[in-house]
Amino acid sequence: MGPAFDDTAGFIAGVDTHDQTHTLAILTNTGGVESTTTFDADKHGYQALIDTLTTTGNILAIGVEGTNSYGAGLTRALVDAGYGVTEVLRPTRQVRRLHGKSDPIDAIAAARTVLAGDGTSRAKDTQTPAEALRFLLTARTQLVHAMTAMISCIRSLLVTAPEELRATYRGMPTARLISRLATSRPGTQPTTPATAAAYSLKQMAQTYRDHQKRADELDEQMNGLLIDAYPNLLAIYGASTVTAAELAVTAGGNPKRIRSEAAFASLCGVAPIPASSGKTNRHRVNHGGDRRGNKALHRIALVRMRHDSCTQAYVQRRLGEGKTKKDVLRCLKRTIAREVYKALIRPQVMDTTAAEGQQLADERVRRHISLSRAAQALNTYPARISDIEKHRRPLPVLTDQYKKWLEAA
Repeated sequence: MGPAFDDTAGFIAGVDTHDQTHTLAILTNTGGVESTTTFDADKHGYQALIDTLTTTGNILAIGVEGTNSYGAGLTRALVDAGYGVTEVLRPTRQVRRLHGKSDPIDAIAAARTVLAGDGTSRAKDTQTPAEALRFLLTARTQLVHAMTAMISCIRSLLVTAPEELRATYRGMPTARLISRLATSRPGTQPTTPATAAAYSLKQMAQTYRDHQKRADELDEQMNGLLIDAYPNLLAIYGASTVTAAELAVTAGGNPKRIRSEAAFASLCGVAPIPASSGKTNRHRVNHGGDRRGNKALHRIALVRMRHDSCTQAYVQRRLGEGKTKKDVLRCLKRTIAREVYKALIRPQVMDTTAAEGQQLADERVRRHISLSRAAQALNTYPARISDIEKHRRPLPVLTDQYKKWLEAA
């Protein structure tokens, strides 16, 4: 049911946003079109649009398409001017076929969507740590994608490289392969296929290492932001820096705009959708929602299934009831979504685990112990010790073992 505007004198505004221009439509509270105007998509255009709203009179609501894309700057300007902004979905294809498409038509449709109250939501607050995390996460994701493409290209070139070069690097794991290639000395005159292949592989390996270094720096920045703004997310068992950042970005800087944990589960695509008809009563998997949030919940579930004894017992119980492993994983993701929502909306309490991790790192360095030596003593990987010290993921059992070993070392 839409908002009750009929008894309130005023106007409804809708904005169709684009890269260079924004089109404003103003409607009466009964749906009549008052005016449509196009403005430049810059600070002068934003101010002119706000001035138009001010002179119009009592604006009951404003619907904006693309509040996180083309309409992001306008949304911030409207919020700073004291207006509440409602995010509006673009018209469906059926509506566009029936009524045609133009900027004024889309702006009018946005205003009428707000009037009907269907397909709307509160816009995300883009002036919070969640927005900062979005920028950092996007940059890191692109670097990781570039690294993946780079190592695939390196291995592909090695397949067709001269046999002497292939034999040198055959069977090496990625880390060792990159290290060996980046420090190789192929010469500065790549005039033959062998020297050209070696020279090209070295350049790509060095680029890979540079990307990895920058991705690690971004990871550190995100971890610092999460410790300050979202310690509750980092405290969730199985949540690493990246997964916690993905969940924070999905919820936005004002997570209370999401009305319930069920709505958050639907947002992340882990709430089952009714698919009943006649005598058939069933639900199906939700293939929609924010895929980044869905991926983060999936990773947390996998970590718990592998490392958490309580989760492992739950999985075995549900498998004994006849559930498939996929069904159990979906149930876990739905439960984790509930936990994440509570962590987002309750007051953020500083987690002391990060400080304890730094203390462990300082103590290890003071005793002149390397990560490799500590990992070998605990029968684990050096990366897991680094995860504990940098609070990338919760590993309570291994952390307790590391503390005791470090005290006795």
